[in-house]
Amino acid sequence: MTQNPIVLKELTPPIKVLFTGYLCTVGIGYLFALIQILFTHGMADGKFGLSVDDIVYSYYGNRSGTVLEQKLNGTMKDNAPEHERFKLMEWVRSGADAEEYKEDGIEKIIQTRCVMCHNKEASGLPDFTSLKGLSAYTAQDTGATFASLTRVSHVHMFGISFIFMFVGLIFSFSETTTNQYKCIAIGMPYVFLVADILSWWLTKIHPMFAWLVILAGMGMAVSFIFMWATSLLEMWLFTPVFINGLDSRYLKWRDSTEDSAVDKLWLLVKALPSKIKPVSVLIIDLWLQHVWPVIVGYFKK
Repeated sequence: MTQNPIVLKELTPPIKVLFTGYLCTVGIGYLFALIQILFTHGMADGKFGLSVDDIVYSYYGNRSGTVLEQKLNGTMKDNAPEHERFKLMEWVRSGADAEEYKEDGIEKIIQTRCVMCHNKEASGLPDFTSLKGLSAYTAQDTGATFASLTRVSHVHMFGISFIFMFVGLIFSFSETTTNQYKCIAIGMPYVFLVADILSWWLTKIHPMFAWLVILAGMGMAVSFIFMWATSLLEMWLFTPVFINGLDSRYLKWRDSTEDSAVDKLWLLVKALPSKIKPVSVLIIDLWLQHVWPVIVGYFKK
């Protein structure tokens, strides 16, 4: 005996409210996360708006200057007047001398402008209450440390994957999307999440991977918005949107018996492994028979 599948439009009002409350909350949270990126990474080059340079400076670093200079010209630019920032940068460029730290009034600027946030009690922020803590940031800017990348990576992996799990669970009850495309939409965020975090590490090693950070982030956003919007529309606006609205064309296309370009592409992708396997076997055989013996012989000399 087959049971009727659960679909979003037929859920009881309490469940709809529960799902809608969750989707709206994480949607607002996602929006604030994007805004936070604009005010942190997006200010790394001193200009508002996310760019490739921002990504490079955040992870690889601005190797032409020190960490303190980069921050004073970037995310911390608005926290001190220009003449004080210039004085700090001048002190750094002259060698960050300990005697000049007090004599030139650098300590006073730090205590006035920085220590309110950068102190021993501040979690996750460097401690500038002493010269020792500040000195670490007068060296060349090499971007994010491996320790900070490790910390942020595991937090993002755990936290964001849970968000996508629940959004994907709600989206799985949609009926306007075929199972084939549901699987793609639900799986995409996880692929892009792994790619995004991996790209941080790759950019730390080489700046050319900064583009991957942006592309992976865009992929996550697109997949999230698609599942989020589809779920809400099916719960509350199914008839006006999918029956009487523009999306009715999509339903006709979906239910058509003719293969679309997307279906043909999907069939081609599924057929690729069977086509690639003989070629890969041939390449491996050639490698083992001709290339590998040469390499082994070279090292035996």
